[in-house]
Amino acid sequence: MIEILPPLLDALSYILVLILVALGLMIVFGMMGVINMAHGELFMVGAYVMVVCQSLGLPFLVGVLFSGILVGLLGLLIEAALIRHIYTRTLDTILATWGLSIALKQGIVLIFGPEAQSVISPLSDTVSLGEFSYPLYRLLLMGASIALIGLTFWLFLKTDFGLTARAVIARPDTAATLGINTRSLYRRSFVIGTTLAGIAGALVAPLISVDPQMGLGYLIPGFLSILVGGAGPLAGVLAGGAAVGGTNSLLTVWISPVAAQIAVFIMAILVIRLRPEGLLGGRRGK
Repeated sequence: MIEILPPLLDALSYILVLILVALGLMIVFGMMGVINMAHGELFMVGAYVMVVCQSLGLPFLVGVLFSGILVGLLGLLIEAALIRHIYTRTLDTILATWGLSIALKQGIVLIFGPEAQSVISPLSDTVSLGEFSYPLYRLLLMGASIALIGLTFWLFLKTDFGLTARAVIARPDTAATLGINTRSLYRRSFVIGTTLAGIAGALVAPLISVDPQMGLGYLIPGFLSILVGGAGPLAGVLAGGAAVGGTNSLLTVWISPVAAQIAVFIMAILVIRLRPEGLLGGRRGK
């Protein structure tokens, strides 16, 4: 029983971070219909901001805050310069954000070089219970992820902003005719989504190698989580993230990384075939 706890906790930490990434994707797609192919690179930028903050000797929490703020500001710039001009053109958003992802990666290579960077964990202690021990930072990561996920759900389900946002998601044209400033709502939602990506990148940085290709490893599972869970209700991200993240993490440990990826894609294909709207259903309003 003790031997199974570490992989289960590792799977839980991966699931929670994946949900954070997928939440950012879901907010942007659900609100604006924009498929943001650069979301993984925004996650990567958050990790590199943490690298810079640590090299300057700043506390870890300050690095996390700076990562969220700077990536959020970058998201604001991207929305103003690029996204707002192609809201209704889905194919153009894919091509434009894909090009942006390439530009961000090459920019990171020019500044930091192609080699991997590392971030020292702020907590090197472990929590012990009998023969069982587990890194304290991973527990902190899980707690922070749960808090951020809960805060995001509260924002979209319990506030006036969330009520307006859900109205725009359900009936964007009707909401606009009723006087809702959809452009402002789109802008704020895009910034929220990118901020979540930046914070997630900063939180994960001590656990993985920080390199220009790291975003892809979370972008694809993030999209699969939305497809599996459903692109309508926010809760679909929880179901999809748990299914994709749990399958990927546990099978990587128990079988092999290749088998885990194959299993995740097979699961996604079966869900799309049997339940095209995802496990929890729902579809973006028109």
